[in-house]
Amino acid sequence: MPAFHVQKSIEINSAPEVVYDYLSDFNNWRFWSPWLILEPEAKVTVAPGGKHYAWEGNRTGSGEMKVMKENPAQRLDLQVTFLKPWKSTSATWFEFTPNATGTVVTWCMDSSLPFFLFFMKKMMTAYLGMDYSRGLAMLKDQLETGSVPSKLSFKGITSYGGCTYVGYRTTCTMSTVGERMKQDFGKLFSWAKDKGDLLNGIPFSIYHKWDIINDKVEYTAAFPVKSAPPIPEGAVTGSIPAVKVNSIVHTGSYKHLGNAWSAQYNMQRAKVYKWKKGIDPFEVYLTMPGTTPESEQQTDVQFPVVER
Repeated sequence: MPAFHVQKSIEINSAPEVVYDYLSDFNNWRFWSPWLILEPEAKVTVAPGGKHYAWEGNRTGSGEMKVMKENPAQRLDLQVTFLKPWKSTSATWFEFTPNATGTVVTWCMDSSLPFFLFFMKKMMTAYLGMDYSRGLAMLKDQLETGSVPSKLSFKGITSYGGCTYVGYRTTCTMSTVGERMKQDFGKLFSWAKDKGDLLNGIPFSIYHKWDIINDKVEYTAAFPVKSAPPIPEGAVTGSIPAVKVNSIVHTGSYKHLGNAWSAQYNMQRAKVYKWKKGIDPFEVYLTMPGTTPESEQQTDVQFPVVER
């Protein structure tokens, strides 16, 4: 059976003993789990003592997790058993390494796929790695501040009226997308400062490609406009047609925005809706970037859907 390994790390400004005690009690996982946030209504049962929990959801599947071996403040070994969408058992563990400011937490998994899914090995490694990174980022906030600035509101199928836009199309790596997008919107705001009569809505970004296997992102940072005007050097124009979309609004820090995107892909895989291919998904900034407190930032992640 095709085996694969996932490993992600993060620095947390808490002592190893504190991080270990928190992670070893499954009652705490509901506050930072990268999967439970995707389906808040999923049923979660934690056994007395907090060393075993089971989950069952319509989209996130079902399974159980239990503590197998404890080595306080150094390593925590778990076993994860998935029952749906297919049966599998995986060894996962956390390692805790003290540093000058707290703890380096490393989350690992050794697992395998059914033989008939051998072609999904790279994809599973990449997607689970992304889940681990999302979870560790939320764990860091939870332990350092007492909360995670990330909430999802599932709005369902709505109508998008369409628009013409001016923007900058960029290809970059996932680690640089935030800085590159900041630069692109900086150029757009500079261009638009004396064109208030031309603008026709709030900024958004279209994601043309999100290739986590090859670490490649291609997007357009854009302003909607009433008509296609003369554009600045290096910019592009385009349009999004009127279309039905599945809407998930993320409230909180942009660093956790991946939760909304992961929820969209989770719903798509679970056939909650069918993505309308040929129209790329996009995120609309309901609050102005840079002018809203981090915990109140709102972004509407919209996936075009096929009408039923």
